[in-house]
Amino acid sequence: MGKNKRKFGFIICTNEEQYFRECCLYINQLQVPSGFTVDIVPVMEAKSMTSGYNNGMYASDAQYKIYMHQDVFIINPNFLFDILTVFKLNWKIGMIGMIGCPVLPPTGVMWHGERVGNLYQLDKNNVNFNGYEYQREDGITEVEAIDGLLMVTKADIPWREDLFDGWDFYDVSQSFEFRRKGLKIVVPEQKHPWCAHDDGKMNLWSYDRYRKIFLKEYMQ
Repeated sequence: MGKNKRKFGFIICTNEEQYFRECCLYINQLQVPSGFTVDIVPVMEAKSMTSGYNNGMYASDAQYKIYMHQDVFIINPNFLFDILTVFKLNWKIGMIGMIGCPVLPPTGVMWHGERVGNLYQLDKNNVNFNGYEYQREDGITEVEAIDGLLMVTKADIPWREDLFDGWDFYDVSQSFEFRRKGLKIVVPEQKHPWCAHDDGKMNLWSYDRYRKIFLKEYMQ
């Protein structure tokens, strides 16, 4: 499928209609750059996050794809303008995240190390990003991996559903796939958070199994 270079595609795995409707409400209120269009691609009943995102990726001809959780609400009205600005800073930037880690800890667990970015969320124990100062004058920090709550891509690289057939480590593995292709991943400065994440309790039942798969594939 040819790429439409003036199109944004929002790809959302969803199993809760109310969350999805609210997520779309925020998307539909975003300011859209002149000449660009916006498409929303819901993926219903996905077997895994990677398979759902692959289905959405192949179904959309958008150059810029935003993979996001159904319980993420974009509260920055200039979001689309801002991600275009970030991509234009360096042609090697392939993916943008809201939260990321400059160096992924040896455990493969993002929250065991320093994280950068910003976010509104219900979890009061969330790391405080307010004191973080960005390293670069252009207001972006290059990272090794980003959190999967929202991932913006400029290139289509298949998600590793051959390895990650559940709901964990799809984001960190995709980050490493982009870096394997020589593309950079960045987190932009957000003096005010661009997103709110209404996340509840996480199901970590299979987390350690996928963590070990990740370490074997990428960290050895």
